[in-house]
Amino acid sequence: MTDLVPLRSTGLDVACGIMLGLEPATRPPVAWSGPAPAPLVALERAVLPALRRPPCMVSFSGGVDSSLVLAIAARVARREGLPDPVPVTWRFTDAPRAEESPWQDRVIAELRLARQWQILQAGDDLDLVGSVARRVLTRYGQVHPFNRHVHLPIVELARGGALLTGLGGDQVLAGWRRRPGSVRARLGRLRARLRHREPDPFPWLRPEVARQVRRAFRAEQRAEPRRLAGRIPWHLRRRDLTMSRASLAMLATDNDVLAVTPLLDDGFAAALTAHHGGLRSPSRRELLAMVADAALPSLIVAPRRKATFNEVFFRAATREVVRAWDGGGIDDSLVDVAALRREWSGWPVNPRTAALVQQVWLADRPAPLRRNTLEVPK
Repeated sequence: MTDLVPLRSTGLDVACGIMLGLEPATRPPVAWSGPAPAPLVALERAVLPALRRPPCMVSFSGGVDSSLVLAIAARVARREGLPDPVPVTWRFTDAPRAEESPWQDRVIAELRLARQWQILQAGDDLDLVGSVARRVLTRYGQVHPFNRHVHLPIVELARGGALLTGLGGDQVLAGWRRRPGSVRARLGRLRARLRHREPDPFPWLRPEVARQVRRAFRAEQRAEPRRLAGRIPWHLRRRDLTMSRASLAMLATDNDVLAVTPLLDDGFAAALTAHHGGLRSPSRRELLAMVADAALPSLIVAPRRKATFNEVFFRAATREVVRAWDGGGIDDSLVDVAALRREWSGWPVNPRTAALVQQVWLADRPAPLRRNTLEVPK
């Protein structure tokens, strides 16, 4: 069975740089003939189709989510007598905040995958409008997320096989809501906000549009259910995730690759809900411990610094685009041209304007092959 997912971002999505809203609830719940399997068992089942279609590449950054998927894939492959998964990692020059090599080395050593490991090197290659991004932009136009091109070389390595990613971990295993904390702590945060007025997060938008986006963003944050049983299906309906999954599947389909996102698997979501759905605002650390269930090395789910990748995507090609921008190529009913010019006059530019950079680059180029929908396997 498949879902038809629209791939096109709206003008407002591009202008504000965030993807808001939910898709209709159309997916039927998973039903088992007996008790629900443990979440770890459900994840093991989710990775099997990819392992059975070698080469099975794993997009591996060294973060918790990709480490979890890689560890489970290695465990299942060895138990089932299948070829080991092949971790594929990007390493970047001049991007210290994206540095994760110490964790990568430790995880690979723990899982005994050093011989299979493939490391890709990037300098300016992965810029928003650099050589790799242009291949995606010219073929498909803008897709969500703006950095989807990072997976194109990995998908090409996997041609004829499969690709596993940790997509969805930030939502299904973390979510937005934090524990409310004590009354004193909440009052302290309120006083701090009153003392220091927060800057406008969208200064390049027209004022009425910025107000609309801020209201929608706050409403969506408030709408996230606290109990895990409600939070998981709510996140699985978010446009941010459905379009991210669809764009990955699009690249994979065009390269004869099976793309599998185990952390978004319906069976895993149902198992996690069945066993832990009553939890209220659980932390990522708690959920990871429950999923690993002491069956995985502790290193895999250990907390670590989260890398940031702005230095990877905002490089020479982007600098040239914003420097040479003549004010055209954008929807000026949403964006204040003068305000965006001010925003782009400094460096680095605001990451939320990344989609606008790509829109400007595309403006004077032939229309790409556009797709309105993509069938995403359920």
